[in-house]
Amino acid sequence: MVKLIECPRDAMQGLKEFIPTEIKAAYLNQLLQVGFDTIDFGSFVSPKAIPQMRDTAAVLSKLKLQSDSAKLLSIVANLRGAQDAVQFDEISYLGYPFSISETFQLRNTNATIGESMDRVKAMQEICVQADKEMVVYISMGFGNPYGDPWNAEIVQKWADELIALDIRILQLSDTIGVSNPDSIAYLFSNLIPAYPDIEIGAHLHTEPHNWKEKIHAAYEHGCRRFDGAIKGFGGCPMAKDDLTGNMPTENMWHYFEGRNLETGLNEQAFTDSIAMAVGVFPH
Repeated sequence: MVKLIECPRDAMQGLKEFIPTEIKAAYLNQLLQVGFDTIDFGSFVSPKAIPQMRDTAAVLSKLKLQSDSAKLLSIVANLRGAQDAVQFDEISYLGYPFSISETFQLRNTNATIGESMDRVKAMQEICVQADKEMVVYISMGFGNPYGDPWNAEIVQKWADELIALDIRILQLSDTIGVSNPDSIAYLFSNLIPAYPDIEIGAHLHTEPHNWKEKIHAAYEHGCRRFDGAIKGFGGCPMAKDDLTGNMPTENMWHYFEGRNLETGLNEQAFTDSIAMAVGVFPH
């Protein structure tokens, strides 16, 4: 079975126009009916850094969760965010953006890679105590524009260190949309056989014309966990091309359905979510 993770948080967080709490909650409640494995619903980060996410706790209080609902994931950037997030029983996963680019790690979380690894270690301890699980996003996983060294061996080096902390879910993140079928195949074909007990997923960004070749390359080389956002909203604020955005969930669903692969999605609820998304996000 293919796991589809819907990322409305990623789609919303860069918007300057604040989406009212009631609208966020209504949209998330619709997504909860679809059958996604996980929903990346919000983040506990500085409201000055990401004003759109300042109401995450309020949104969470309005969600209609059932025993079979998608699991909820919250992004955190530091220990304070992790400590805030683990207070909520409804949250299963804490996600942390760990960059293998020193330059980007400093820009994104105001920490060096070494300091970021220390954060992951402390967050993992917090998660274990609170019965939560960490999802670490290996950002700049497919390359970077800053001239920092990049290859599969570097990704594997940091994967080794993260797995040594008992991190069991790693999400390779195409932070700026530079991935291509060759780099995707190269990474997954090297990493997945090396870590058979670790869940290694894909957080891919794409342009409208080349999404399918990216999903195909990842699936053919062993990936079974995919992030996406309906209509491809959100994505890459640093990408040079404005057409680069999140992987459209509906495109992935059609691809997997076309191959008779089980995703667990309810078609009608998914269709209703797509229609709702158009009204939620400013054009």
